[in-house]
Amino acid sequence: MVVPFLSLYIETFGHFSDKYVQNWSGWVFAITFVTAFIFSPIWGRFGDYYGRKKFLMIAGIGLSICVFLMAFVTNVIQLFFLRMFMGLFSGFISTAQALISTQTPKKDAGKVLGTLQTGNVTGTLLGPLLGGVLADTFGYSMTFLVTSIPLVIASILVIFGVKEYKLDTQDEEQTKYSSKEVIQHIFRHPVLLMIMFISIIIQVAHFSIQPILSLYVGELHGPANLAFFSGLAFSITGLGNLLMARRWGRLADRFNHEKILVLLLFFAAIVYFPGGFVTNIWQLVIIRFLLGVSLGGIIPVRVAYIRQAAPISIQGEVLGYNTSLRFLGNMIGPLIGGFISGYFGISSVFFISSTLLFLAGVSLFITLQRHPKPVNQYQ
Repeated sequence: MVVPFLSLYIETFGHFSDKYVQNWSGWVFAITFVTAFIFSPIWGRFGDYYGRKKFLMIAGIGLSICVFLMAFVTNVIQLFFLRMFMGLFSGFISTAQALISTQTPKKDAGKVLGTLQTGNVTGTLLGPLLGGVLADTFGYSMTFLVTSIPLVIASILVIFGVKEYKLDTQDEEQTKYSSKEVIQHIFRHPVLLMIMFISIIIQVAHFSIQPILSLYVGELHGPANLAFFSGLAFSITGLGNLLMARRWGRLADRFNHEKILVLLLFFAAIVYFPGGFVTNIWQLVIIRFLLGVSLGGIIPVRVAYIRQAAPISIQGEVLGYNTSLRFLGNMIGPLIGGFISGYFGISSVFFISSTLLFLAGVSLFITLQRHPKPVNQYQ
């Protein structure tokens, strides 16, 4: 609900140059992922030992408090520090993925995680649109206050609606691993290591445009109802995601997670490139929709592969490391996007993102050719 107009919110703090707003938009957007990058493996290990439901409750309440306080900031530094603190609790979705992944039969992991992704992107679809309408109607501060409410509701639903079952890991040779052994397990599986590394590239490519997308919409469409049309540009990606996430997961379960992931990377690279040539808002909306179609399968397919590549007793920590790498990409992407757009224009960010996604697809394809033997399958 609030991400599409973060850059516009910064503009309300004073009279700043476009370069200043673009740079600070990148920093404010990225700083959340700095702390998330640090704490994700810690929370992942916490979930492996003490249960993931506990963290989901902590994360929901922590996020709601941070967003609530953002309604009262008066300068970009205060917003920056609240976004930084927010990163401590930003593992809600990834922890939900770990919870569902570890309690789902491996043969259905892609489909079920695709269903989770559908729920996630439904919020991604509705949030920016609703946030844009609220921001245009009641202002940015009120939108932050309203956004904190569903976060509290999510926490309540976890407390009373989720039951976490202790899994039987007797078929595994070892049920407790040190962090060193977890890392060694990752490095012993080249495809798993490459997929986790690609997580950085995907997020850098995707998030490089996120904090400045509303500024791009302003260039294309003008100031009329800017928050709403920014929300539309964000949300339409969620629609494509919504339509295809479960389908991609089901295809990956049936054929091959790694090969479907290569296909999606090349598809996303092709779709991203023309975004730099659009001349009106509706062309951008079409590009963003097709991008959602391609990105809709990347997260569930990637998590489903990790589900197969790691023992149950360490999947939370492995997914935690993968989430950290994603957050590292989330952190680097906005900074790169802000820097490139400040010097070369926003259009150039689309070209860079397309190139990164293409290189990621090539890298994974080469790794699969060199290491075609499938990873061990864990129950």
